[in-house]
Amino acid sequence: MQHFLKETDFTINQAAEVFTLAHALKKGRGKHTPPTLKGQSWALIFSKSSTRTRVSFDVGINELGGHPLFLNKSDIQLGRGESIYDTANVLSRFLHGLIIRTYDQSEVEEIAKLGSIPVINALTDYLHPCQIYTDAFTMAERWADGTNFLESLKGKKIAYFGDTANNIANSWILGAAMFGMELVLAGPEGYAPGEDIKATLAESGHAATWSFSNDPEAAAKDADVLYTDTWVSMGQEEESAERIEVMKPYSVTADLMKLGKPEALFMHDLPAYVGMEAQEDVLYGKQSVIFDEAENRLHTQKAIMSVLAEANRR
Repeated sequence: MQHFLKETDFTINQAAEVFTLAHALKKGRGKHTPPTLKGQSWALIFSKSSTRTRVSFDVGINELGGHPLFLNKSDIQLGRGESIYDTANVLSRFLHGLIIRTYDQSEVEEIAKLGSIPVINALTDYLHPCQIYTDAFTMAERWADGTNFLESLKGKKIAYFGDTANNIANSWILGAAMFGMELVLAGPEGYAPGEDIKATLAESGHAATWSFSNDPEAAAKDADVLYTDTWVSMGQEEESAERIEVMKPYSVTADLMKLGKPEALFMHDLPAYVGMEAQEDVLYGKQSVIFDEAENRLHTQKAIMSVLAEANRR
């Protein structure tokens, strides 16, 4: 049984298939969508609140011919102490797939291990693979000619600013290595990538393509993409004041954008807080593609589900 719990769970060929299919699904939306989940029921189990992830998966399952079932963790017995073993086995008897958004990466990994249906990681505190595939597709649709999406990513430089030890930064470490991109992470001391993501990357077999710096201007120089994320993630509210103060030098400003290539993209996975991780003129400026990223969650996740469903039918 194949799952999508981290970027490197797909092969390079499968990643290429995801991007090609996402492109086709986007062009054909409203005209024809292959019913790859026809007759299937997929559950969304969310322990964290969500806008883009929940809506895009719900709509995507419907458009692929399937039936989505949304469940808060408190809606099922897992939230009352039922074992993951029992939950995974029971749900495997009812459903064709699970999409899980939770805190601990170990939870999605254990459910995937114990159940007998495909599991997709819709965000944990450790990784957010659906977002990184979406972001990479958003870049590739600008740089490719409608084909060879992965080839268009090779050698491109991403400069990432702020909390470089969070789930998006971790996922970009895996994604950049897989897609052959240079990743420069710029953040304050104490917020550098941890040993756990280094170990995960080593286990994947992909060579590291990232570096860490405290200098935002050096990181931005000649970048193809300037990327940032919220400074205070869910569960970190008590650290808000400290995080905001230490992250201020890493806010993406118009001056920082000028250090990138003239055609550099600005990206943010949202939700964004204006004037903090990015200034308003950058967030909503002509180089920003934040709403394209949001839209592409739908197309990319439809492709991920389709590729995963096909892989598990073989």
